[in-house]
Amino acid sequence: MAFDAEILVIGCGNILFEDDGFGPAVTVALEEHFKDNELPENVMIIDAGTGGPYYVFSMPNEIWKKLIIVDIVDFGAEPGTIRIFNVDELPEGSYENVHSWPVNQPLHELSNTVEIMVIGCQPESVSAPDVKLGLTQSVEDAIPETIQIILNEIGV
Repeated sequence: MAFDAEILVIGCGNILFEDDGFGPAVTVALEEHFKDNELPENVMIIDAGTGGPYYVFSMPNEIWKKLIIVDIVDFGAEPGTIRIFNVDELPEGSYENVHSWPVNQPLHELSNTVEIMVIGCQPESVSAPDVKLGLTQSVEDAIPETIQIILNEIGV
């Protein structure tokens, strides 16, 4: 089965729309970190792009113990602020995919059997529908803090 690891670190977002690319940018930074450091055998890093709700969250695996989801979440803070959310804490309407379908539903279902944490970064700018590559400086600056949170969560 796909995604055979106890802990999945899942970066979600669309790199074409500025800060929406935060999750994928974090997965790239994590992969870079683990070029020189050993990734625990029970951990898998996934750049889910915009497909998390469809291709990851909808195909649960019985060996999963923890999902660490990295994405932007609009929670009214200063841009670049990081906050850890559980599924029930996600601000209503703030965590939807590009088709405005709530991501919370599959996560709520998964949370019955898997520990789920969402590392949310307050975006400064999401350019959709206009394509604008790259993160704003405030969100780019939040990547090291996010990496440290993930490393602590996976026991490294």
